[in-house]
Amino acid sequence: MTSNYTVAVLGLGAMGLPMATRLATQLTVHGFDIAEPRLKLAADAGIRTFASAREASEGANALLLAVRNGEQLDDVLFGENGVASVLKPGAVVILGSTVGTEAIPATVARLAEYGVELVDAPLSGGPKRAGEGDLLIVVGATPAAQEKARPVLELLASTLSIVGDKPGDGQALKTVNQLLCGVHIAAAAEAMALADALGLDQAKTLAALEAGAAGSFMLSNRGPRILEAYNDEGAEVLSRLDIFVKDMGIVGKATRAAGLAAPVAAAAEQLYLLGQAQGLAAADDSAVIKVVAPSRRTV
Repeated sequence: MTSNYTVAVLGLGAMGLPMATRLATQLTVHGFDIAEPRLKLAADAGIRTFASAREASEGANALLLAVRNGEQLDDVLFGENGVASVLKPGAVVILGSTVGTEAIPATVARLAEYGVELVDAPLSGGPKRAGEGDLLIVVGATPAAQEKARPVLELLASTLSIVGDKPGDGQALKTVNQLLCGVHIAAAAEAMALADALGLDQAKTLAALEAGAAGSFMLSNRGPRILEAYNDEGAEVLSRLDIFVKDMGIVGKATRAAGLAAPVAAAAEQLYLLGQAQGLAAADDSAVIKVVAPSRRTV
């Protein structure tokens, strides 16, 4: 696919900008963000920027959205300044966020009124991997919509998993994924807090754990940031703690709706909720260790 394929990226934040930059290597990218500094960074990266989301979305083959929840999804598409009405028939909306399955049917139905399809494609990997096209993306969409979105998905994903032929399937699998991620981060924080309480060198403990059967992606990825959580400025914020408040809430709703007991996930959710209540909402999610152990052991 060449530059005659246009994708609009709404939101040029920590994930949106590297994704837009990656896409601009082969596609025409229209970008919009409410923050002027982000627009300048995007323009410097070769992205054509616009003064409004509606202007950025006109004439695009695909619209890539990263929103916080179902309410934001509805507002961006169908609110007072919603973009759904300016999308050309045949376009696709690629939803890269984790919003849960509940919001999907109504969104699909309303987009259909404009001749637009939803590609349910929640993604994982973080800003660095987004810029390298190294994301995990799980997709639920009709085969026709998948093909329309493929130029975007293939540029962003190193692992592209088609999990179903209807929107909602991607959200369902991502909910399972987030259960594991949320539990793994909480468990890693507990383990490192225990290491500290036992008088072990945390950095050496982390290295040893990574090399053994207890190792995991989340331990390796969050471990170094967990060790920085007590620094004056904390760890660099690459994934906010309140994102897991949201995501573990989605997990809880899903398990209850399925009549499934999920005590480990519920316990992890409570740790993130406590962190939020203690003022850590905007901190990196590795700061959950400060819920388990409010301060480091002193010798």
